Amino acid sequence: QGVVGVQLVVSLVMASLMQRLTPHYSIGRWLICNGSLLRFRHPTDDELRALSGKQKPKMKRDSRRQNGVTEPKPETVPKDINLQLDTKPITTMDALVLRYFLEYQWLVDFVLYATLVYLFTEVYYCLVSAETEINVGVLWCLLTLVFAVKTLVTLMSHYFRTEDGGERSVCLTFAFLFLVIAMLVLVISEDYLEFGLEPGDACFDVFYENVSNFLRQQGIQLWPFSVCRLIFKLSLVGLCSFIGAFLTFPGLRLAQTQLDALKLTADRPLIQFLLHISFLSPVLVLLLWVKPVARNFVLNAPLGKEKLLSDSGYNTARLWAIMAVCAVRLAVTRYHLQAYLNLADKWVDQLKRETGHIAMIDIQRKVTRVFCYLCVVTLQYLGPIVLLLHSTLLLKVLGDYSWGVYPETPGITVVPEIVTAAGSDPSADEEEDYQATVSHITASLGALRNVLTPLFYRGLFSFLTWWLAACQTIISLFGLYFHQYLMAS
Repeated sequence: QGVVGVQLVVSLVMASLMQRLTPHYSIGRWLICNGSLLRFRHPTDDELRALSGKQKPKMKRDSRRQNGVTEPKPETVPKDINLQLDTKPITTMDALVLRYFLEYQWLVDFVLYATLVYLFTEVYYCLVSAETEINVGVLWCLLTLVFAVKTLVTLMSHYFRTEDGGERSVCLTFAFLFLVIAMLVLVISEDYLEFGLEPGDACFDVFYENVSNFLRQQGIQLWPFSVCRLIFKLSLVGLCSFIGAFLTFPGLRLAQTQLDALKLTADRPLIQFLLHISFLSPVLVLLLWVKPVARNFVLNAPLGKEKLLSDSGYNTARLWAIMAVCAVRLAVTRYHLQAYLNLADKWVDQLKRETGHIAMIDIQRKVTRVFCYLCVVTLQYLGPIVLLLHSTLLLKVLGDYSWGVYPETPGITVVPEIVTAAGSDPSADEEEDYQATVSHITASLGALRNVLTPLFYRGLFSFLTWWLAACQTIISLFGLYFHQYLMAS
């Protein structure tokens, strides 16, 4: 039996298609350049002179010296001129000047192909019994999480390099805030938050026993249970603080674009309803793991009647609910991006209410800068969705949950004691040596698979999925309050 079988072939074909088709057909490029997004074109010098009633200077009379070089003084125009920005659809040539465009295009395309591979593996495992094969879809989902985190961390490092903006202090403040919140969450009883990470639950108990047996076979003695549990919890707290740090500015940006998108669609109540649902949808994810609110309310029917949903049915419904949350957020992507692009026109309208003069080059830079950071804003919007989506897909596969098509199997497994043969036959031929090597590799993979049981994955990815939604909820609500009340005052 093969280790990966037909999944490896499909994975290699998908990687080849991604490499060959992306230069010609890119979902990331289409999302920006499909004609639905309109950018504002910066005014030229002649247009600004015409609006201000000035003529083009014939000679450079006013000049300034800088580093021993004479430079012309920039031309200025009144701030209250009747400036109206022209709009035009974004083309592929326009997108090439965007910052982080290549990173954005590659990440979005990779997410698409990774999701297709995952869908194939789900259908494959539903139709074919392939218990001895490695699920390649899991590897693609893990790579998606790694690449999405890397991209968001790169954007966060961009804020850290600014010296006078205060962005570094904002990231560190939220990192410390989420550090405290994570410590509080991890001490809450399982009667309220059902992650399966507390002592006495099968998740960490079986994991510790499996690791102990596995290391004992290697001649290594594991630390006591209490020490390992403390290290595990501290590692989770550090990871939670790190996640909250790189999700800070995506959450603040989401709050700003949410307010602007609501103003943009003031005459479209259905779109406004979807925008409200999209913004508040992470709260639903939080409630799905609050045991008194969700599981007890849904599963325990009133007046002693039968349960509305079984335990497995509720787990399936929880997965589908998160999928719906991601789908709704993807559906309103265009309105958030257009709301960001409208910041250029909003800034010009605000400029008209001011007095004094402004350099023409400053107007052009401000309008152009809004468009140049479109891919940064797009990554900040899509990055958290990708993390939530693929962490849920990993929760389904590694936790042995079901989409409702076939029943789930919890699979509590303890690593068995492996007895190694005392010696080997030196006269064995090469084929027998090959078979022995394959058997040894298969046994090692099986032992590692038994160490990381589905119940451990259920507890770990349930907590990470819930934490991603919690970070988005807390930061976006704070950003909503900040942009609507603090900035207004």
